[in-house]
Amino acid sequence: MRWMWIDRILELDEGKRCVTVKNVSLAEEHLRDHFPRNERRDSKPTHPAPLMIEAMAQTAGILVGHARQFKEKVILAKIGKATFDCDVSPGMTLFFEANIIRMDDAGASTTGTISLMDHTMGSTERRVIGQVDLMFSHIDQNMRGLEFPEHNFVFTDQFFDLMRNSGIAVG
Repeated sequence: MRWMWIDRILELDEGKRCVTVKNVSLAEEHLRDHFPRNERRDSKPTHPAPLMIEAMAQTAGILVGHARQFKEKVILAKIGKATFDCDVSPGMTLFFEANIIRMDDAGASTTGTISLMDHTMGSTERRVIGQVDLMFSHIDQNMRGLEFPEHNFVFTDQFFDLMRNSGIAVG
């Protein structure tokens, strides 16, 4: 099973921009480990930054894959930059916006912002809390001579279900 770190696609402008959302819930197992109670502090369940990077990679990967009708196997090649300004806790909503900077046969580079809606403070306004720049490789083009499965193992049924459930037609 592949882990999904986004709940819904809100906007998908082919070849340009993708916006997704993630509602952070205390029901998620990983939150119990960050940071558990000890003799010096109470527990502070926190959504880890690496999972926010993965959510941005999923958002940007969908954008890059969709631009070529998912005919390419798109893999994350490099994290160019990842900065975060605050911790994220249960009851908050994350928004991931990815934009394509460049795309060619070899792959794509994207830039993304993460914004936060803090329901715990009664706010419905979003504020930017992070920046993630990623590079993707079209491995069918870049790794010729190596054998890969014919089917697209990157974009699984889980991704297509997410798209369909978000109202996006999948061919």
